[in-house]
Amino acid sequence: MDLMEYQGKNLFRRHVIPTTPQGEIATTPDEAERLAEGFGAPVMVKAQVLTGGRGKAGGVKYCKDAVEARANAEAILGLDIKGHQVEKVLVEPASDIAEEYYLSILHDRVSKGYKVIASVEGGVEIEEVNRTAPEKVVKRDLDPTRGMDDATARAIVEQAQFPADVTDKVVAFLSKLYDGFVSSDATLFEVNPLIKTTDGRIVALDSKVSIDNNARFRHENIFSEAETGGGHPLEIEAKRKGLQYVKLDGNIGIMGNGAGLVMSTLDVVAEVGGRPANFLDAGGGASAESMAEGIAFVLSDPDVHVMLVNIFGGITRCDDVAHGVLGAIDMLGGLSEKLVVRLDGTNAEEGQRILAEADIANLVTAGKMVEGAEKAVALADQASQSAAR
Repeated sequence: MDLMEYQGKNLFRRHVIPTTPQGEIATTPDEAERLAEGFGAPVMVKAQVLTGGRGKAGGVKYCKDAVEARANAEAILGLDIKGHQVEKVLVEPASDIAEEYYLSILHDRVSKGYKVIASVEGGVEIEEVNRTAPEKVVKRDLDPTRGMDDATARAIVEQAQFPADVTDKVVAFLSKLYDGFVSSDATLFEVNPLIKTTDGRIVALDSKVSIDNNARFRHENIFSEAETGGGHPLEIEAKRKGLQYVKLDGNIGIMGNGAGLVMSTLDVVAEVGGRPANFLDAGGGASAESMAEGIAFVLSDPDVHVMLVNIFGGITRCDDVAHGVLGAIDMLGGLSEKLVVRLDGTNAEEGQRILAEADIANLVTAGKMVEGAEKAVALADQASQSAAR
């Protein structure tokens, strides 16, 4: 689960990680002007969306007074940044910046541990710095069972060649960042830029935070706050339901059991000429109830003309999936759109028998993934042609 900048900074403050003076959220130009008057000039007005590139898109503005804050908020609210519409802005006192750096801690699937990335080149895309000047980017793997002591933090900071006058302060910052990262069950704590202010303080000017969804039961306060953030309404609702869902721009709804199978399904649908409308992983051990909820959720999307459910039975038995499909249809009060169900693997024949005997209109079965994809694409094309007439 990703946090917006203001939510990430609030989390930093809870862990005593130095950051900019606390701002407030505005959803209208009038609110931004009022907040700016309260803070006093100058202020920053910053788009709050779950994507990068806000500055380049015009979503971050320096404002010398409240009138300018209002004008900039009016320009930013409603702005589309990489497919994310800005619905709120953070208004906070502007910081006097002397230097900009970069620090992040992330979960590294390759090393199966944590990785710290540090650079004195902050405020720009770290990927570009790594490509053009890799010697300026330090990457250090950490063993989670051993953690990070002061000596390790200092070695990282010195290897990254932070200026001598800020070394101790950056070491202290990195130590707090690590403690907060672990305590929050995070998969990413990124600060870009980490700044040295003109009076010598080291603070986070920005935040990019992701929390492991599996740790929700330990951090309900963080998750409940994050769910009020932006993003597509269906993605927000999916998070509330605990569904692994991503909205896409096509018209064929996709659900499978296992992220790898779902990604393969997206590829196969695209290869045979279709456009997936979403990614939904029902999980490797999905129950009939969770299958029913997932199917009903995908079919609630008005963009979906046809849905493809692709199941390879292992832990998930195909007869349970079949009952889940029928449960979803009951939840929906019938099928208004075509539903293609591919069942293969454990108890596949029994699952197909259950669906066949139900004899439900608009329900189509398939035994192989390509067959299911081709049927879904053909049905989606028919639906589009009918809508055009």
